[in-house]
Amino acid sequence: MVLILLGLFIFIAAFYLKAQPHPLPNYAGTARLVGLGIFVLGIFSSCVKQIDAGQIGVKSIFGKVQNDVLTSGLTFVNPLVDVNKIDIKTQNYTMSGVHNEGDVAGDDAIRVLTADGLEVVIDLTVLYRVMATEAPMLVKETGMDFKDKVVRPITRTKIRDNAVYYTAVDLYSTRRDEFQTRIFKTIESDFKKRGLVLEQLLVRNITLPATVKASIEEKIKAEQEAQKMEFVLQKEKQEAERKRVEAQGIADYQRIMSSGLTDKQLQYENIQVMKGLVTSPNSKVIIMGKGSTPVILDTKEGKN
Repeated sequence: MVLILLGLFIFIAAFYLKAQPHPLPNYAGTARLVGLGIFVLGIFSSCVKQIDAGQIGVKSIFGKVQNDVLTSGLTFVNPLVDVNKIDIKTQNYTMSGVHNEGDVAGDDAIRVLTADGLEVVIDLTVLYRVMATEAPMLVKETGMDFKDKVVRPITRTKIRDNAVYYTAVDLYSTRRDEFQTRIFKTIESDFKKRGLVLEQLLVRNITLPATVKASIEEKIKAEQEAQKMEFVLQKEKQEAERKRVEAQGIADYQRIMSSGLTDKQLQYENIQVMKGLVTSPNSKVIIMGKGSTPVILDTKEGKN
């Protein structure tokens, strides 16, 4: 559009030069040709629009947005039409407490009050995309800066509205997934009304107050100690059972032996012992007394 106006201005100025004193009229013809060339180039560039892959073009003429959109590729349009290119690929918006990590510099984390009146800090990433068919409505009602006008405020507001139904400990541990599902549904509904599709909501980090975090860590430590003590007690019970079984086995053995030994069996065992003594190289003389206990003399010569 700018080239069209510039070429038209130069073309009209050429007629003005022709009426001026010498030597300006000599340049009038050249000026007309230059102006005409710029005018034609402007018309051609305004008529041909290139839409890249993953984008669509929203047309507007004199501020009025058209309902049809341009798809990717080269397209010929009215030279008076202004085309706004919109990315329809997945986009992300991060709100983080870490400097330069989010879309807004500095601490941009979401601070919410929980059901127990504590302040919890949430880092969040929103994955979304623009619905191609709803892009004209989005531009008409919101404008091109829909990220700051829709994505950011709706997300932060819905998170604060839903956090009041949970305690700080619930958000940090047991009901974190439930909280994430709940805010996803509420944000998804509002996004859809604006022509946006919410693909995923990522709760990256939840920071609790220092006192609450310390109490949770103490509770976890106590639970670990209890589990450890339970393991020790179980091990002691197993050891006590092992000793009981062992003692019962010894008692059973002694009972069986005491009830089963006879004089003949004892005599047999005595003979076996004597046999071992006779065959021993250290014993040469065995004297049997009248009693039941033999007297064994060692006749092996002593060493000097």
